[in-house]
Amino acid sequence: MTQVNNYQLLHSELAAEDPWRLDGNEFERERHAQMLRLSLSQGPITNALEVGCAAGAFTKILAPHCKRLTVIDVVPQAIVRTRQRMKEPSHVSWVVADVQQFSTKLLFDLIVVAEVLYYLEDIAAMRGAVRNLVSMLAPGGHLVFGSARDANCQRWGHVAGAETVMAILNEMLIEAERLDCRGASANEDCLLARFRKI
Repeated sequence: MTQVNNYQLLHSELAAEDPWRLDGNEFERERHAQMLRLSLSQGPITNALEVGCAAGAFTKILAPHCKRLTVIDVVPQAIVRTRQRMKEPSHVSWVVADVQQFSTKLLFDLIVVAEVLYYLEDIAAMRGAVRNLVSMLAPGGHLVFGSARDANCQRWGHVAGAETVMAILNEMLIEAERLDCRGASANEDCLLARFRKI
């Protein structure tokens, strides 16, 4: 599946009332609870980056714990939906941007990137996106990653998923914790991990 097709897929999926069943699914609620626990494991969050807000389900629970939160998504409609859902909190910045090109002089003590990188066209693009994110992570900062496993992602037509990206992350950061999240269906199966920058 090409990156253009992936972005078209994202646009069409976001037309649904609850895309990806992020609000109404027990598995997704538990996954988000674990992502939040990993995000808060090092205490208060001064400056966070969330990559890929989808319809804002996780953004809504992360934002109250951040002094400052930057939210990026490649799909403008995702930013619009999340902003409407959040009612424009003043400590949140919104940016329509691709994870591969996004840059800022800010350093983040927390970066959250979940269910995003498998939309990229190949492993080289995933590696480039990870390198870009690591460059924006403050010393001692943490990156929380989550994704469906390689096998599921490949079945969905993507090049790779969790195991591949975690191997790339382990080349650049220190893995601090890993969780296996499974639900009732074959599609409800992902890995979550927290990585630390030295």
